[in-house]
Amino acid sequence: MARLHHETVHTVNVRDYSAAQVHAWAPARLSAEDMRCRQHGKLVWVAEDGDRLIGFIELDRDGHMACLYSHKDYQRCGVGTQLLASLTAHAEQAGLGRLYAEVSITARPFFERYGFCVVREQQVERHGVRLTNFVMERLLVES
Repeated sequence: MARLHHETVHTVNVRDYSAAQVHAWAPARLSAEDMRCRQHGKLVWVAEDGDRLIGFIELDRDGHMACLYSHKDYQRCGVGTQLLASLTAHAEQAGLGRLYAEVSITARPFFERYGFCVVREQQVERHGVRLTNFVMERLLVES
């Protein structure tokens, strides 16, 4: 997952962020163990093509989506859509009232297509570098 994260940010998100920003966001030194520690306590869904990891999404118990990444070679192939649908179905079944995430400039249109609204724009700091992203949320219908 660390490799997919790094390659996606450095290939896809570079169109909306500077080289310094993508290096701060996804440093090369992030190890698989770092990713496992970061994912502790989260539900994680993965997408695979054969034995190749092509996407993943994470959910905290309160409805916070920690991340959603699709492999750089599988952009616009439905990977993110399928992962988000699986996570949303789980959240609705678990009775969560909303999903929310800190969304990149690059990913904002994707999330808007699936009913997420911008709560606010924000500046975050990663390794001393400032990046713009958006807090977005989607209210879930209670059954």
